[in-house]
Amino acid sequence: MKFVAFERKLQGTGASRRLRISGRTPGIVYGGAGEPLRIEVDHNALFHAIKKEAFHSSILEMELSGSVHKVLLRDLQMHPFKPQVQHVDFQRVEATTRMTVKVPLHYSGEENSPAVKAEKCLVNHVVTELTVSCLPADIPEFIAVDLSGLRKGHSLHINDITLPKGVKPVTKGQANPVLVSVSAIGEEEAEPAPAGAAAPAAGAAAAADPKAAKAKAKK
Repeated sequence: MKFVAFERKLQGTGASRRLRISGRTPGIVYGGAGEPLRIEVDHNALFHAIKKEAFHSSILEMELSGSVHKVLLRDLQMHPFKPQVQHVDFQRVEATTRMTVKVPLHYSGEENSPAVKAEKCLVNHVVTELTVSCLPADIPEFIAVDLSGLRKGHSLHINDITLPKGVKPVTKGQANPVLVSVSAIGEEEAEPAPAGAAAPAAGAAAAADPKAAKAKAKK
């Protein structure tokens, strides 16, 4: 994906506020051999771009002053309640440097799996994006995961899927984290006693002792 950026000369809170009022979003590009570069981008174009999955997980081509730079989106700061991007961070991409990125998982086939189709189980997507390490050229737009083989009592772990060539998972201390869990639908709970179920017992006690019932009525 491509987008256009402009060099940002003014700094500070006031300058950024005026920039947002004018329809621009302040940002920064860092990493690599170059110095951090302050930029600004058209807010409307950016707001539409961030709705696309590829903008978050693929290498972007940033056009700046007639040159094209390869970058990755690293952070977005949104307004607390307005649909407005307050600030955006990009990282320069170097062809020979491995990068750590988050890639979305695209699940499919669960409706045809034995767990759902025959065993009436519930399938829970525990993880919807995976942190991976790879060279920029190997960054996948998404990772497809087939769930058609799921069965009752069996969860899908990261070691159960095949990652694209050159892509390694970053599990942060977890040996083999769960991606998808399968749980059986529990048996229906016993129906609760209807409201007022205790009333007959009270009525029976009153019938057994009519004097007590009359005394209660007088009170």
